[in-house]
Amino acid sequence: MSSAGARVLVVDDERPILRVVSSNLERRGFQTDTAATGAEALDAYRRHKPDVVVLDLGLPDMDGVEIIRAIREAAATPVIVLSAREAERDKVEALDAGADDYVSKPFGIEELLARIRVALRHTAGSGAEPVFTAGGLTVDFERRRVEVAGAEVHLTPTEYELLKVFIARRDRVLTDRMLLQAVWGPEYGSEDHYLHVYVARLRKKIEPDPTSPRLLITEPGAGYRFVTPDAAR
Repeated sequence: MSSAGARVLVVDDERPILRVVSSNLERRGFQTDTAATGAEALDAYRRHKPDVVVLDLGLPDMDGVEIIRAIREAAATPVIVLSAREAERDKVEALDAGADDYVSKPFGIEELLARIRVALRHTAGSGAEPVFTAGGLTVDFERRRVEVAGAEVHLTPTEYELLKVFIARRDRVLTDRMLLQAVWGPEYGSEDHYLHVYVARLRKKIEPDPTSPRLLITEPGAGYRFVTPDAAR
């Protein structure tokens, strides 16, 4: 979906933040709705059916994670958490509940706008592409062929499945639990060390410098993000 005319629901109990975010969005052609409580947010979501939700976790009447879960029960609308909570458990809980991204306060408005544009691009391009290319990496899904700088790279079946998950949800923060369940199955979720070994192996095969990754980056206290060149970080 193009950002032009897209509808964004901004949820925050700090009125100055609501004003700043909504005014900046409207100047760039977005339609905006605002809410200062969880009840207002859920009502606005049902009435306006926004394309993206920007959500603070610390609301006066309910925790933002409850809102994420309610949205996920209804639809796959992208949810970008905007919160002052820095604890690892808060980030992981929000992402595991179904949030697509996490931006910490204080934040830059341009970064937030870039994250919103990325979310809209994913909504528009949710179908699987036959060939994916980014930063010297090429993945031909029909032929199951992976190339780096034009040279074929051989991945194990598990490494290939992990790479597929990263590409399918590129530019989004993925927790260890999300990745374990997507690749190894729903009975997994606490075997973090197992995942970290495979991420390290994958980096050695697809990154020019595995010690300073450019595609498969670590999000401290949250998980991993597969970054495409034009996405915000």
